[in-house]
Amino acid sequence: MLHVRIITPPDCTERVVDLVCGADAATHVVVLPGAAREPAGDVVLCDVVREGANDLLSALRELGIEQSGAISIEDVDLSLSAAGKRAAVAAPGHGVDAVVWEEIEQKTGEETRLTVTYLTFLTVAMLIAGIGVLLDQPILIVGAMVVGPEFGPLAAICVGLIRGHWSIVRRSAVALGAGFLAASAVTVLATWALTWIGLVDKSMLLRERPLTDFIWRPDALSWIVGFLAGVAGMLSLTSAKSGALVGVLISVTTVPAAANAAVAAAYGVGHEAAGSAAQFAVNVGAIVTAGVLTLLAQRWWWRGRGRVAGRVRGSTA
Repeated sequence: MLHVRIITPPDCTERVVDLVCGADAATHVVVLPGAAREPAGDVVLCDVVREGANDLLSALRELGIEQSGAISIEDVDLSLSAAGKRAAVAAPGHGVDAVVWEEIEQKTGEETRLTVTYLTFLTVAMLIAGIGVLLDQPILIVGAMVVGPEFGPLAAICVGLIRGHWSIVRRSAVALGAGFLAASAVTVLATWALTWIGLVDKSMLLRERPLTDFIWRPDALSWIVGFLAGVAGMLSLTSAKSGALVGVLISVTTVPAAANAAVAAAYGVGHEAAGSAAQFAVNVGAIVTAGVLTLLAQRWWWRGRGRVAGRVRGSTA
Protein backbone atom coordinates (compact mmCIF):
# COMPACT_ATOMS: atom_id res chain seq x y z
CA MET A 1 0.00 0.00 0.00
CA LEU A 2 1.21 3.50 -0.89
CA HIS A 3 0.09 6.77 0.66
CA VAL A 4 -0.38 9.53 -1.92
CA ARG A 5 -0.51 13.24 -1.09
CA ILE A 6 -1.71 15.52 -3.86
CA ILE A 7 -1.56 19.32 -3.80
CA THR A 8 -3.92 20.58 -6.46
CA PRO A 9 -5.09 24.04 -7.56
CA PRO A 10 -8.71 24.63 -6.48
CA ASP A 11 -9.96 24.63 -10.06
CA CYS A 12 -8.58 21.09 -10.53
CA THR A 13 -9.69 19.62 -7.21
CA GLU A 14 -12.96 18.15 -8.41
CA ARG A 15 -11.28 16.42 -11.34
CA VAL A 16 -8.60 15.04 -9.06
CA VAL A 17 -11.15 13.79 -6.54
CA ASP A 18 -13.25 12.19 -9.28
CA LEU A 19 -10.13 10.54 -10.65
CA VAL A 20 -9.04 9.18 -7.27
CA CYS A 21 -12.51 8.03 -6.24
CA GLY A 22 -12.98 6.36 -9.61
CA ALA A 23 -9.78 4.31 -9.32
CA ASP A 24 -10.44 0.75 -8.11
CA ALA A 25 -6.99 0.62 -6.51
CA ALA A 26 -7.46 3.80 -4.43
CA THR A 27 -9.19 4.15 -1.06
CA HIS A 28 -9.12 6.18 2.17
CA VAL A 29 -9.71 9.43 0.27
CA VAL A 30 -9.46 12.66 2.27
CA VAL A 31 -9.95 16.19 0.89
CA LEU A 32 -8.57 19.22 2.76
CA PRO A 33 -9.76 22.43 1.03
CA GLY A 34 -7.25 25.27 1.13
CA ALA A 35 -4.80 23.35 3.33
CA ALA A 36 -1.75 23.86 1.11
CA ARG A 37 0.29 27.08 1.26
CA GLU A 38 3.29 26.41 -0.99
CA PRO A 39 2.22 25.70 -3.63
CA ALA A 40 -1.17 27.08 -2.67
CA GLY A 41 -4.20 24.88 -3.18
CA ASP A 42 -6.21 22.00 -1.82
CA VAL A 43 -4.79 18.76 -0.46
CA VAL A 44 -6.13 15.36 -1.49
CA LEU A 45 -4.92 12.32 0.43
CA CYS A 46 -5.49 8.70 -0.48
CA ASP A 47 -4.02 5.23 -0.21
CA VAL A 48 -3.45 3.17 -3.34
CA VAL A 49 -2.32 -0.42 -3.67
CA ARG A 50 1.02 -0.76 -5.45
CA GLU A 51 -0.36 -2.76 -8.35
CA GLY A 52 -2.71 0.08 -9.27
CA ALA A 53 -0.40 3.01 -8.64
CA ASN A 54 0.91 3.45 -12.19
CA ASP A 55 -2.50 4.11 -13.74
CA LEU A 56 -3.42 6.65 -11.07
CA LEU A 57 -0.10 8.46 -11.28
CA SER A 58 -0.24 8.59 -15.07
CA ALA A 59 -3.73 10.09 -14.96
CA LEU A 60 -2.66 12.70 -12.40
CA ARG A 61 0.31 13.67 -14.52
CA GLU A 62 -1.94 14.02 -17.56
CA LEU A 63 -3.90 16.63 -15.56
CA GLY A 64 -0.64 18.54 -15.07
CA ILE A 65 -0.73 18.24 -11.30
CA GLU A 66 3.05 17.85 -11.04
CA GLN A 67 3.43 21.24 -12.77
CA SER A 68 0.73 23.22 -10.96
CA GLY A 69 0.85 21.36 -7.63
CA ALA A 70 2.66 18.33 -6.27
CA ILE A 71 2.39 14.55 -5.95
CA SER A 72 4.16 12.80 -3.06
CA ILE A 73 4.23 9.08 -2.36
CA GLU A 74 5.40 7.08 0.65
CA ASP A 75 5.12 3.45 1.69
CA VAL A 76 2.51 2.40 4.23
CA ASP A 77 3.99 -0.19 6.57
CA LEU A 78 0.69 -1.16 8.15
CA SER A 79 -2.90 -0.61 7.05
CA LEU A 80 -5.83 -2.24 8.86
CA SER A 81 -8.85 -1.59 6.67
CA ALA A 82 -11.57 -3.56 4.96
CA ALA A 83 -11.66 -0.88 2.27
CA GLY A 84 -7.94 -1.38 1.70
CA LYS A 85 -8.45 -5.11 1.29
CA ARG A 86 -11.21 -4.49 -1.26
CA ALA A 87 -8.88 -2.20 -3.23
CA ALA A 88 -6.18 -4.88 -3.24
CA VAL A 89 -8.68 -7.46 -4.53
CA ALA A 90 -9.96 -5.10 -7.24
CA ALA A 91 -6.48 -4.33 -8.58
CA PRO A 92 -4.78 -6.89 -10.85
CA GLY A 93 -1.79 -8.91 -9.66
CA HIS A 94 0.06 -8.72 -6.37
CA GLY A 95 1.64 -5.67 -4.80
CA VAL A 96 4.97 -7.36 -4.20
CA ASP A 97 5.31 -7.94 -7.96
CA ALA A 98 4.22 -4.44 -8.99
CA VAL A 99 6.60 -1.96 -10.62
CA VAL A 100 5.84 1.66 -9.79
CA TRP A 101 7.81 3.34 -12.57
CA GLU A 102 7.96 6.79 -10.99
CA GLU A 103 9.27 5.21 -7.78
CA ILE A 104 12.06 3.28 -9.44
CA GLU A 105 13.02 6.29 -11.54
CA GLN A 106 13.33 8.29 -8.33
CA LYS A 107 15.38 5.58 -6.64
CA THR A 108 17.81 5.09 -9.50
CA GLY A 109 17.89 8.76 -10.47
CA GLU A 110 19.58 9.55 -7.17
CA GLU A 111 22.48 7.30 -8.22
CA THR A 112 23.29 9.11 -11.46
CA ARG A 113 25.27 11.97 -9.97
CA LEU A 114 29.04 11.95 -9.62
CA THR A 115 29.02 13.05 -5.99
CA VAL A 116 31.81 13.15 -3.41
CA THR A 117 30.03 10.46 -1.37
CA TYR A 118 29.77 8.15 -4.39
CA LEU A 119 33.43 8.62 -5.27
CA THR A 120 34.48 8.05 -1.67
CA PHE A 121 32.54 4.81 -1.33
CA LEU A 122 33.84 3.55 -4.68
CA THR A 123 37.45 4.47 -3.89
CA VAL A 124 37.30 2.86 -0.44
CA ALA A 125 35.81 -0.29 -1.97
CA MET A 126 38.57 -0.41 -4.58
CA LEU A 127 41.29 0.03 -1.97
CA ILE A 128 39.84 -2.77 0.16
CA ALA A 129 39.59 -5.04 -2.88
CA GLY A 130 43.15 -4.15 -3.96
CA ILE A 131 44.52 -5.23 -0.60
CA GLY A 132 42.26 -8.29 -0.71
CA VAL A 133 43.68 -9.57 -3.99
CA LEU A 134 47.26 -9.10 -2.80
CA LEU A 135 46.56 -10.97 0.44
CA ASP A 136 44.32 -13.52 -1.33
CA GLN A 137 41.62 -12.86 1.24
CA PRO A 138 38.02 -13.50 0.07
CA ILE A 139 36.59 -11.76 3.15
CA LEU A 140 38.11 -8.48 1.98
CA ILE A 141 36.74 -9.05 -1.52
CA VAL A 142 33.26 -9.61 -0.10
CA GLY A 143 33.59 -6.47 2.01
CA ALA A 144 34.59 -4.45 -1.06
CA MET A 145 31.59 -5.80 -2.99
CA VAL A 146 29.21 -4.66 -0.26
CA VAL A 147 30.78 -1.20 0.07
CA GLY A 148 30.86 -0.55 -3.68
CA PRO A 149 28.02 1.74 -4.90
CA GLU A 150 28.27 0.84 -8.59
CA PHE A 151 24.99 -1.08 -8.84
CA GLY A 152 23.06 2.20 -8.54
CA PRO A 153 24.32 3.71 -11.83
CA LEU A 154 24.01 0.32 -13.55
CA ALA A 155 20.35 0.07 -12.50
CA ALA A 156 19.77 3.66 -13.60
CA ILE A 157 21.15 2.84 -17.05
CA CYS A 158 18.66 -0.03 -17.35
CA VAL A 159 15.72 2.16 -16.31
CA GLY A 160 16.83 4.97 -18.61
CA LEU A 161 17.07 2.61 -21.59
CA ILE A 162 13.60 1.17 -20.95
CA ARG A 163 11.95 4.54 -20.35
CA GLY A 164 13.81 6.33 -23.13
CA HIS A 165 15.35 8.85 -20.73
CA TRP A 166 18.70 9.26 -22.41
CA SER A 167 19.87 11.98 -20.04
CA ILE A 168 19.70 9.43 -17.21
CA VAL A 169 21.69 6.95 -19.30
CA ARG A 170 24.36 9.56 -20.04
CA ARG A 171 24.67 10.74 -16.44
CA SER A 172 24.84 7.17 -15.17
CA ALA A 173 27.49 6.21 -17.71
CA VAL A 174 29.55 9.25 -16.74
CA ALA A 175 29.20 8.44 -13.03
CA LEU A 176 30.21 4.84 -13.68
CA GLY A 177 33.12 5.56 -16.04
CA ALA A 178 34.58 8.62 -14.32
CA GLY A 179 34.08 7.04 -10.90
CA PHE A 180 35.99 3.89 -11.76
CA LEU A 181 38.76 5.85 -13.52
CA ALA A 182 39.24 8.09 -10.47
CA ALA A 183 39.10 5.17 -8.02
CA SER A 184 41.52 3.16 -10.18
CA ALA A 185 44.01 6.04 -10.22
CA VAL A 186 43.87 6.29 -6.42
CA THR A 187 44.32 2.51 -6.15
CA VAL A 188 47.42 2.61 -8.37
CA LEU A 189 48.92 5.40 -6.25
CA ALA A 190 48.04 3.56 -3.05
CA THR A 191 49.68 0.38 -4.35
CA TRP A 192 52.87 2.27 -5.10
CA ALA A 193 52.78 3.91 -1.66
CA LEU A 194 52.22 0.61 0.18
CA THR A 195 55.03 -0.96 -1.85
CA TRP A 196 57.38 1.91 -1.05
CA ILE A 197 56.82 1.54 2.71
CA GLY A 198 57.24 -2.23 2.46
CA LEU A 199 53.74 -3.47 3.29
CA VAL A 200 53.13 -5.15 -0.09
CA ASP A 201 55.21 -6.12 -3.11
CA LYS A 202 54.88 -7.45 -6.64
CA SER A 203 55.53 -11.05 -5.61
CA MET A 204 52.23 -11.06 -3.74
CA LEU A 205 50.41 -10.45 -7.03
CA LEU A 206 52.43 -13.00 -9.00
CA ARG A 207 52.18 -15.87 -6.53
CA GLU A 208 49.42 -18.48 -6.64
CA ARG A 209 46.19 -16.99 -5.33
CA PRO A 210 43.68 -19.85 -5.45
CA LEU A 211 40.98 -17.99 -3.52
CA THR A 212 40.86 -14.82 -5.63
CA ASP A 213 42.39 -15.59 -9.03
CA PHE A 214 38.88 -15.96 -10.51
CA ILE A 215 38.74 -12.16 -10.48
CA TRP A 216 40.99 -11.88 -13.52
CA ARG A 217 40.05 -15.10 -15.30
CA PRO A 218 36.59 -14.55 -16.82
CA ASP A 219 34.66 -17.44 -18.33
CA ALA A 220 31.11 -18.33 -19.31
CA LEU A 221 30.11 -18.73 -15.69
CA SER A 222 31.20 -15.15 -15.01
CA TRP A 223 28.60 -13.92 -17.47
CA ILE A 224 25.92 -16.24 -16.09
CA VAL A 225 26.53 -15.11 -12.49
CA GLY A 226 26.49 -11.46 -13.56
CA PHE A 227 23.27 -12.00 -15.49
CA LEU A 228 21.54 -13.70 -12.56
CA ALA A 229 22.75 -10.96 -10.23
CA GLY A 230 21.31 -8.36 -12.59
CA VAL A 231 17.91 -10.08 -12.55
CA ALA A 232 17.89 -10.33 -8.75
CA GLY A 233 19.12 -6.78 -8.32
CA MET A 234 16.46 -5.27 -10.55
CA LEU A 235 13.73 -7.31 -8.86
CA SER A 236 14.95 -6.11 -5.46
CA LEU A 237 14.63 -2.51 -6.61
CA THR A 238 11.23 -2.83 -8.28
CA SER A 239 9.45 -5.03 -5.77
CA ALA A 240 10.55 -3.47 -2.46
CA LYS A 241 12.51 -6.64 -1.62
CA SER A 242 15.58 -4.56 -0.85
CA GLY A 243 17.03 -7.20 1.46
CA ALA A 244 18.05 -9.23 -1.57
CA LEU A 245 20.22 -6.38 -2.85
CA VAL A 246 23.05 -7.16 -0.42
CA GLY A 247 23.28 -10.66 -1.87
CA VAL A 248 23.39 -9.18 -5.34
CA LEU A 249 26.28 -6.90 -4.43
CA ILE A 250 28.22 -9.84 -3.04
CA SER A 251 27.72 -11.90 -6.20
CA VAL A 252 29.20 -9.48 -8.76
CA THR A 253 32.90 -8.76 -9.21
CA THR A 254 32.90 -5.31 -10.79
CA VAL A 255 34.81 -3.58 -7.97
CA PRO A 256 37.24 -6.47 -7.32
CA ALA A 257 37.97 -6.81 -11.04
CA ALA A 258 38.63 -3.07 -11.41
CA ALA A 259 40.81 -3.12 -8.29
CA ASN A 260 42.81 -6.10 -9.54
CA ALA A 261 43.30 -4.33 -12.87
CA ALA A 262 44.60 -1.24 -11.07
CA VAL A 263 47.00 -3.24 -8.89
CA ALA A 264 48.24 -5.24 -11.87
CA ALA A 265 48.74 -2.01 -13.84
CA ALA A 266 50.69 -0.52 -10.94
CA TYR A 267 53.10 -3.48 -11.07
CA GLY A 268 53.17 -3.65 -14.87
CA VAL A 269 51.55 -7.10 -15.10
CA GLY A 270 49.75 -6.53 -18.36
CA HIS A 271 48.08 -9.90 -18.89
CA GLU A 272 46.45 -9.84 -15.46
CA ALA A 273 45.31 -6.25 -15.90
CA ALA A 274 43.73 -7.20 -19.25
CA GLY A 275 42.03 -10.24 -17.75
CA SER A 276 40.62 -8.14 -14.91
CA ALA A 277 39.36 -5.53 -17.37
CA ALA A 278 37.64 -8.28 -19.35
CA GLN A 279 36.02 -9.59 -16.15
CA PHE A 280 34.79 -6.08 -15.38
CA ALA A 281 33.32 -5.66 -18.88
CA VAL A 282 31.64 -9.09 -18.71
CA ASN A 283 29.96 -8.24 -15.40
CA VAL A 284 28.80 -4.80 -16.51
CA GLY A 285 27.42 -6.15 -19.78
CA ALA A 286 25.65 -9.05 -18.08
CA ILE A 287 24.09 -6.87 -15.38
CA VAL A 288 22.79 -4.26 -17.84
CA THR A 289 21.45 -6.94 -20.20
CA ALA A 290 19.69 -8.73 -17.36
CA GLY A 291 18.30 -5.50 -15.92
CA VAL A 292 16.84 -4.39 -19.25
CA LEU A 293 15.31 -7.80 -19.97
CA THR A 294 13.85 -7.98 -16.44
CA LEU A 295 12.20 -4.58 -16.79
CA LEU A 296 10.86 -5.49 -20.24
CA ALA A 297 9.39 -8.71 -18.86
CA GLN A 298 7.79 -6.87 -15.95
CA ARG A 299 6.31 -4.22 -18.24
CA TRP A 300 4.90 -6.88 -20.57
CA TRP A 301 3.46 -8.84 -17.65
CA TRP A 302 1.70 -5.85 -16.09
CA ARG A 303 0.29 -4.69 -19.40
CA GLY A 304 -1.18 -8.16 -19.83
CA ARG A 305 -2.60 -8.13 -16.30
CA GLY A 306 -4.17 -4.73 -16.94
CA ARG A 307 -5.89 -5.97 -20.12
CA VAL A 308 -7.22 -9.05 -18.31
CA ALA A 309 -8.51 -6.94 -15.41
CA GLY A 310 -10.21 -4.56 -17.86
CA ARG A 311 -12.00 -7.42 -19.60
CA VAL A 312 -13.13 -8.85 -16.25
CA ARG A 313 -14.51 -5.49 -15.08
CA GLY A 314 -16.22 -5.01 -18.42
CA SER A 315 -17.90 -8.42 -18.27
CA THR A 316 -19.17 -7.87 -14.72
CA ALA A 317 -20.40 -4.33 -15.23
